[in-house]
Amino acid sequence: MADFYDLLGVSSSASADEIKKAYRQRARELHPDANPDDAEAEGKFKEVARAYQVLSDIKQRQRYDQFGEAGVGGAGGGSGGRGGQSAEDMFGGGLGDIFDAFFSGSGGSPFGGGGGRSRGPSGPPRGQDLETVADLTLEQAVFGDQISVELKLPVACGDCDATGAGEGTKPVTCSDCGGAGQVQRVRQSLLGQMVTASPCGRCGGMGQVIATPCSACRGQGRVTVDKSYQVDVPGGVDTGSTLRLTGRGAAGPRGGGNGDLYVHMRVSPHDHYVREGNDLITDVGISFAQAALGTSLTLETLDGDEDLVIPAGTQPGREFTLRHRGVPHLQGRGRGDLIARVRVDIPTRLSDDEVEALTSYAKGRNEVVGNGKEGLFSRIKSAFS
Repeated sequence: MADFYDLLGVSSSASADEIKKAYRQRARELHPDANPDDAEAEGKFKEVARAYQVLSDIKQRQRYDQFGEAGVGGAGGGSGGRGGQSAEDMFGGGLGDIFDAFFSGSGGSPFGGGGGRSRGPSGPPRGQDLETVADLTLEQAVFGDQISVELKLPVACGDCDATGAGEGTKPVTCSDCGGAGQVQRVRQSLLGQMVTASPCGRCGGMGQVIATPCSACRGQGRVTVDKSYQVDVPGGVDTGSTLRLTGRGAAGPRGGGNGDLYVHMRVSPHDHYVREGNDLITDVGISFAQAALGTSLTLETLDGDEDLVIPAGTQPGREFTLRHRGVPHLQGRGRGDLIARVRVDIPTRLSDDEVEALTSYAKGRNEVVGNGKEGLFSRIKSAFS
């Protein structure tokens, strides 16, 4: 057999806690239930168990450190051994902790006999979680709204009260599992009887069998219908935001609990605003003259009209910020801002008087420009373009 310390992956100076921790990890990796039909893993598991048996005992560990495996009487218990003790006694309860990791919730003590934790009926499973998408306008996303979502989903069958049994009948206890919803199998191992559990094949883990199924739900205890829910959408949501409606998902079979419904938000583009985080961006078009001389205009916002003063000499791309006119913070207080970005619109057609005025303006600033007039051919071409 390999060195006991090497088997556990610890040094010869390891503490008792380090040895115990290392053993638990190795036992989980090599346990026969984790490696079915693997003779090599099972053999290694026995070696690791033997190593822990010796190194967890102070006196045996001292003899092992001094004389090696010969000093502890081999694997069968001899000098200084613990022959006649049960596996659970041999390891001082530490092995029981490991088996809890494998068997918790799956029924029975791995050692068999009394003290095992029996598992009650598993019962009908919970229904599935469902997802749907809700389309919102920007105004609904900013201020919140109550919307309606419609979907098809399984609900409890009213004809049989979700039992799945036909009229005048009722489910009967499964004879194979006795209503537990699972069957246990016992097999012998190095440590004694090992008990494993799996869903009952006859009742599908329900614990009950339907002799005469309900004609409406065919024994499922649920039927699929069109359903509508009212959803309260908080202000501040955005595309990708998800609301969870607890218990509004699919009903479980034969009276099983409902799953949850997840509503994913999708906000439609707006004609005038672009959202950037919690801020709203909008373009404000003004003329060259308004940009040069300044102006005052009315800006439409989601909260109503606002007066916006454009000072003389405003350049294209300049931004004006209206505080707290943006999107509410979903996870906090306050709102983002509304940012009005100036766009200077250049006319594509000018009257003769406008051309003359702009030409005179350019000459006064010593700017080189064309005469601004279209020839007769250009005018005819423009008329038919």
